[in-house]
Amino acid sequence: MKKSSSTISTAILSSLLFFLALPSLYLAARAEPCNAEDQKTLLEIKAALNNPDELASWNPNTDCCRWHALACDQNTGRIIALGIFHGNISGHIPPAVGSLSSLQVLVLRKIPDLRGEIPSTISKLNNLSFLRISYTNLSGPVPSFLSQLKNLGVLDLSHNNLKGSIPPSLSQLPRLFSLHLEYNKLTGSIPDSFGRFAGTFTDLFLSHNLLTGPVPKSFGNLEFRFRIDLSRNMLEGDASFLFGKDKSIMSLDLSRNLFAFNLSKIEFPDSLVNLDLSHNNIFGRLPEGLAELNLGGLNVSYNSLCGQIPRGGKLQSFGYLTYFNNRCLCGAPLPACN
Repeated sequence: MKKSSSTISTAILSSLLFFLALPSLYLAARAEPCNAEDQKTLLEIKAALNNPDELASWNPNTDCCRWHALACDQNTGRIIALGIFHGNISGHIPPAVGSLSSLQVLVLRKIPDLRGEIPSTISKLNNLSFLRISYTNLSGPVPSFLSQLKNLGVLDLSHNNLKGSIPPSLSQLPRLFSLHLEYNKLTGSIPDSFGRFAGTFTDLFLSHNLLTGPVPKSFGNLEFRFRIDLSRNMLEGDASFLFGKDKSIMSLDLSRNLFAFNLSKIEFPDSLVNLDLSHNNIFGRLPEGLAELNLGGLNVSYNSLCGQIPRGGKLQSFGYLTYFNNRCLCGAPLPACN
C-alpha cells in the first residue's frame, strides 16, 4: 500500500531525529554483523577523505555497525544512514558513497572544506529518502540526476556555492515534500514544473539566491502545508495567487524582491501565522482579513501601501517598523490618518 506524504514525513523525520541524537550509532540487538561490501566501501570513503580524525573509529578490525556516524539495518547489517557533522574534513565527496546501496539517510553538514561538485554516483542510491548536504563549499550546479532518486522526501542543498539554474526535473520526484536550496548563487527563473509536484508540499526554501522572473502561475495549484521562503532574490510580478482562503500555508516570506500587486482584496488562509512582504512594490490597502489572523510575525514595510491599518486582532501589537516606509499608510501604530 502506498504511504501518504504525511506518513512518509513522520517516518523520515523520526529516523532523522534519532540519527541526530546520537554521536555514534549502532543497533545493539542485531541479527547480522555489518555487511562486508559496505565496510569495504566505507574504508574507501575514509581514505578518499584523507583519514580524518572524525572517522578514527572506522577500524577494519571492528564491526562497522559500531563505527561513528553510521546506522545499520538490524536484520541485514547494511548501512542505512551516514551523517558527518562538522569536522576537519577536506576534499570532495567520494564517489564511493554511491555504492552504499541500502542508504536511506545521507547528511554532510557544516564541513567548510568540502569542495567540488555533487558526484553523479549519488544517483545510484535508490533507497535514499533524506539527503542533506549543507554549509559546505560545494560548487557546480544542482544536479538534474537527483530526479532519479524516486524515494527522496527531503532534499536540502542549502548554504553552499551552487550556481546555475534550478533543474525542472526535480518536480519528477514523486515523494518530495521539502526542498531547501537557499543561500546559494542560483540564477534563472523558478521552473514552471515546480507547481506540479505530487502530493502535499510542506516546505520550499529558495531564498538568498539570484533568481529572476515571476513566480510560476502553476504554484497556485500546489498545496503548501508549512513554509514558503522566496526572499532576497530578484523575483517580480504578481504573487497574489499564493494566497486564498482555501490554502493551508503557515509562513510566507516574499521579502526583498520586486513583486508588484494589489493587496487590497486578497484573502488570507486562517492557518497563516507569519507573513513578510517587505521591500517590494506592493500597493493598495491592507485587507480587513489581516485582523482575523493569529499572527506571530508580520512585515509589510517598504512598499507602496495606502489607507488605514485595520484595527483588531494583533495588528496594533506590532511596532511601527512593521508598517514603516509606505506611500500613505496610517493609523496605529503609525500616526493617525488625516
